[in-house]
Amino acid sequence: MTRRPTILDVAAKAGVSKSTVSLVLQNSKQVKAETRQAVRAAMADIGYVYNRAAAQMRSQSAGLVGLVINDLRNPFFTEFATVLQMTLAAKGYATVIANSDEDADLQAKLVGSMIEHGVSALVVSPAYGDGGAAFDQIERAGLPAIQVLRKTDPRTGLFPFASFDYAAGSARATRHLMNQGAQNIAFVGGVEGREITEERKSGYLAEMKRAAAEPLTFHGRSTRAFGVEAAQPLIDAGADAAVCFNDLVALGLHAGFAKAGKTLGTDFRIVGFDDIEDCALVWPQLSSVACDIDGFARATADRLLAWMQDGETPPPDHRAPVDLVARTSSTGRFP
Repeated sequence: MTRRPTILDVAAKAGVSKSTVSLVLQNSKQVKAETRQAVRAAMADIGYVYNRAAAQMRSQSAGLVGLVINDLRNPFFTEFATVLQMTLAAKGYATVIANSDEDADLQAKLVGSMIEHGVSALVVSPAYGDGGAAFDQIERAGLPAIQVLRKTDPRTGLFPFASFDYAAGSARATRHLMNQGAQNIAFVGGVEGREITEERKSGYLAEMKRAAAEPLTFHGRSTRAFGVEAAQPLIDAGADAAVCFNDLVALGLHAGFAKAGKTLGTDFRIVGFDDIEDCALVWPQLSSVACDIDGFARATADRLLAWMQDGETPPPDHRAPVDLVARTSSTGRFP
């Protein structure tokens, strides 16, 4: 067994229910001697260790979950945090939310503080950089923890990862732009070399290769400011369309091309990524790869609750599907 044994594993080994194992751990007189002996033997056989101090701490703060987000300024992450918090609240859990501001050292301090205050589990959208210190603390505490939207710790057996099928999203966006007649499509945004950038770019690169087209990349911070700055270099490079790392970059390009007097949907075509609310509110409206962040947040909460309450460890790597919402910025058609 590569993961830490759970009460469910003990129950399966001993051929009893989870509640029976719990009663044995509590030294309850309700359990027959032979059953207690079988449970103890199963614990020894699979290497289950009962941490009484940790159990007491969890029982005192059984309704508390820690949520650490890399950038709460980004509406995409804010929406995830809001829906997760409200979903957990409906199940009787309070959520402690913290913003690491893309600082791995601060992330480790936040995680340590949450553990000290007795959270029962954590959800982490990791900051860029070496996040090992944070996850090492979680491992030592023996708490359930899920990595979401980014994976910085490879130990997915301990810290399951859940995100969206980003590669499929950029591939679909690229095919869409090709079908609209785009000839020179660029990929814009995302810091080069980061895993999340390479993943979101991979579908674009695959489609460009399939079409025997030369890829064109403009890497940079995933902000509106970078998108504004990238507009003129894209014009100078002869690009006629762009798949953007995220909607913030796309919204920046949206403004940059307006400033340059270019008409979106005809002079230049843009597809963003994430489909935040602003995409449908700007004019002309912005096409985007849609990630169902509400559904994803609810599903993440459900997996975490099943892990905490029933010992059901989430799958090590889960990818939610994406969709493409085509609007004026890529089609030229107005609603």
